[in-house]
Parts: sequence; C-alpha cells; structure tokens
Amino acid sequence: MPWWVAINVLIFALAIALLARWQRRGASLSRVVLVGLIVGVLLGAALQGLYAGTDTLTGTIDWVNLVGGGYVQLLKMIIMPLVLVTILSAVTRLHDASSLGKISVGVLAMLMITTAISAIIGIGMTQLFGLSAEGLVQGARELERGQDIIERSAQVADLTVPQLLLSFIPSNPFQDLAGARPTSIISVVIFATFLGMAALGIKRENAALGDRLIDGIDVVQKWIMRLVRMVIRLTPYGVMALMTKVVATSDIGDILGLLGFVVASYIGLGLILVMHALFLSGAGVNPLRYFQKVWPVLTFAFTSRSSAATIPLNIEAQVDRIGVPPAIANFAASFGATIGQNGCAGLYPAMLAMMIAPTVGIDPLSLEFLATLVLVVTLASFGIAGVGGGATFAAIIVLSTLDLPIALAGLLISIEPLIDMGRTAINVNGSMTAGTVTSRLLGQHDGAIFAAESDELGTPKAA
Repeated sequence: MPWWVAINVLIFALAIALLARWQRRGASLSRVVLVGLIVGVLLGAALQGLYAGTDTLTGTIDWVNLVGGGYVQLLKMIIMPLVLVTILSAVTRLHDASSLGKISVGVLAMLMITTAISAIIGIGMTQLFGLSAEGLVQGARELERGQDIIERSAQVADLTVPQLLLSFIPSNPFQDLAGARPTSIISVVIFATFLGMAALGIKRENAALGDRLIDGIDVVQKWIMRLVRMVIRLTPYGVMALMTKVVATSDIGDILGLLGFVVASYIGLGLILVMHALFLSGAGVNPLRYFQKVWPVLTFAFTSRSSAATIPLNIEAQVDRIGVPPAIANFAASFGATIGQNGCAGLYPAMLAMMIAPTVGIDPLSLEFLATLVLVVTLASFGIAGVGGGATFAAIIVLSTLDLPIALAGLLISIEPLIDMGRTAINVNGSMTAGTVTSRLLGQHDGAIFAAESDELGTPKAA
C-alpha cells in the first residue's frame, strides 16, 4: 500500500474510532449518523482537493468503499427477512382476517393516493423550472450508467401493465426471498400475508396450536429485529464512508450543471411534506406535533438513504410516539418501504419522464400523456426496493412502459446521492402518514400517547 494511501486510510479509521467512542457513550443514533455524514463530506472534499485524478485517490476510495459497500451489502441482506417477518407479524397480531382487509386497504389507499399526487407535483416542478434532458452532456460516467440501466431493464422493459401486476404474485417464494426478480419484494409481501392468514386460520381451528405458532413467529421477529439492530448500529460508519466516496469522486461542474434539477426536486419534496401535513390535519392530527415526534426518524432516513433500514425506527415512532396500533404500524412501515414511495417512485420517475419525453417528439403536456404517466407511476410504485437504487428501478418501469429511452436516466448520476437522501426521508414520512391517517379513520388511534411528551428515539426496538 502506498504511503499516502495508508495515511488517508489511517485518518479514516481514526474518524470511525472517534464516532464509535461517541456512540458507546450514549449519543443518540440519529445524531451520530448526522455527524458521520458531515465528517464524510469533509473527508471527501479533502481527498478531492488533494488527490483528484490520481492513483492515490483511487487506492484510498477502494479501502473506504470496503466500509461503505459492506454496509450497503448488509442492508440488502436484511431486507427480505425483515419484510417477511414484519408483514407476517402484522397479520398474526390481528384478531381475525377481516381486520386485515380494512387495514391493508386503508394503508395501500393512502400510499397510492399520495404517490399519484407526488407524481403530479413532479410534473409541475419540471414545467415550473423548464427542465429537459435535451442538451445534457453524456460523459463516460453517464454513458456507463445508462448502459447499466438498459441491462437492468431487460426483465421488465417488455411487460405490459397487466403482466407487471401478474409478476407480483409469487410462484416460487424461495426464489423471491433470494431477490431473483425485480418484483421480488412485493412477492415476499404477498407470500408473508398468506402465511399470516394461514396462521390465523390454524388458531381458529386449534387455539392452543395457533398460539404456539404465533409465539414462534414473535420469537423469529425478535430474532430478525436483533439482527437489524446490529446492522443499524453500523449506519454512522457506512454513511460516513459512502459520503466520503461520493464527494471525493464527484465532479463539481457536473453537479452545478444539474443544480436546477436538485432545487426542483427538493422544492417538490417539500410540497409533498405539505401534502402529508394536509392529510394529517384532515384526519384530526396536529401536523406540527406529528413532525416533532417523527423528526429523528426522518433524520435517520435522510442520512442512511434506506427505507428498509428505517423500518424498526418507523414502527417504534408510530407505536410509542404517535399512538398507532402495532398491527397498523407494522403494515404501514413495511408496505411503505416497498410500495408507494412518494419520493423515489412518485416524484422522481414523473420528473424524469417529463424531461425525456420532448427528446423523442412527445408533447409532455398532452392530456393523454399526463394521465398515462400518473397511472403508470402509481402502479410502478409497487415493489420498489427499500435501499439506494429503488428510484432507478421505478424509473426503468415508468420509462419503458411509456416507450421512452431509459438510458437517459443515467444523465443524473452525478446528483443521485444528493436527491436520494431527501427522497428517502419523504418515503418514510409517507409510510408513517399512511399509518397515522389509517389508525384515525379506523378509530384505533391512541390520542393519549400522541399528546404525551416523548424522549428522543435512540436505538430501534422491536415493536
């Protein structure tokens, strides 16, 4: 290892050690993650300024990526088990299968409605800022990213909407648990729902056997949640490594050239938050108090860029701070990490489609195109993976369904991490809004918990 690379890696390791020491002394997870993000930005900027374009930078980033890439791999490892046990536990917590219909319909309806509105907001932002893919320069990174998107689209590009919906139904749950298909996430959700309904059926036929089965499911859930907490404790270091890599390898000129898209995206995300607040207010929930209680969760989602990793914090906040029943909280958190993501699957694909449409001679303001776009975005929001990259999959489905060139989505690679943080926070807030509104509409919201003062969220607990 060259000397300068060794020195850089040593400094990075020292930063990790200092963060770990602070975390062991009792600092809240959200604060440690936020500091890790800031330190990562500073380290990345220093590496960019000192070693841009050199082998020293490449060698340093290879070692830094051992932490960042490893963290992402661990997040992917826990997604399928987490979604499976969360949905399974949510179903078995119900007193009967009839409650399943009311809760799932309420949560899904909220997620779909807010996603459709998010798509409309994305359309408006694109027109307001005059964004277009025409004239954007495709460098080597953009071309490589575009080719990667084309390869990823091979499994979904030729599917019609009915075929896409059919692909959600699991035919081999073990294959889907391995993530073999683009739609594996939603297939696991469906599989877990059927398993939970079967457990409720056994409990009706044989109460003693059913209780043992449900107790076993609770044990497995606690087991998986313990695994999730182990991975989540690594978030500050993973975030620091990822931000170091992003900043050190970014081209400031490319970012400034796409600054209009960044600004439009964050204004759109802000409008989605306003939309969430209006739904909460309409359901009789004070939006200001709600946001005070969920702010640590949104901070964690923003810095970790993972809806799936935020599921335990999401559930804890809904149950212990907002007053949502555990069954509804489990459904909303897990569904919201895979379905109807307002930022990644609503706003982003709609903005991309509006930007790309003029490049192939399509009038993006025609009523037919706009209606089709909102419908396709809403349907395509099913089964989006809850880690970084889910927005790309949503864009692939939307663009391919509308016969738009999907490779042009690679033009935004330079600013992807910048907007993905905000999108993830909006995704998580959308799921918590869905759970809160559904619990209010079903008359199951605990107002006393919502009115009580809450301590700051720390390490997630199994809800």
